[in-house]
Amino acid sequence: MRFDPDSLSYDAAGLIPAIAQDAASGEVLMMAWMNAPAVTRTLETGRVTYWSRSRAAFWVKGETSGHVQELIEMRVDCDRDCLLVLVRQTGPACHTNRRSCFYTAVREGAETEIMAPVTAGA
Repeated sequence: MRFDPDSLSYDAAGLIPAIAQDAASGEVLMMAWMNAPAVTRTLETGRVTYWSRSRAAFWVKGETSGHVQELIEMRVDCDRDCLLVLVRQTGPACHTNRRSCFYTAVREGAETEIMAPVTAGA
């Protein structure tokens, strides 16, 4: 069966959450949004492309930062309303210069930073 991005369940804004996971380590890196054209671009180019809600424009991960996400595999969840993109991540995934956007843990009722930003040359 041929995959059709229009077969996915998008929200009222035409978006679907996409969770980026490191294909080698299994580490969850980030979550962002895609629309049907971003899904198509990602599959056609192999470069993960999101939809920036704040800029209302396509966002090719790493296009300006160099922190590229190369698509290894795209997976669709059982309800077809969420995507998992397995990637080869170059550099930090988070705009805060951390490996993952999930760098804050809630432990014993308090927020705890569990990951420092990557320093230059590291």
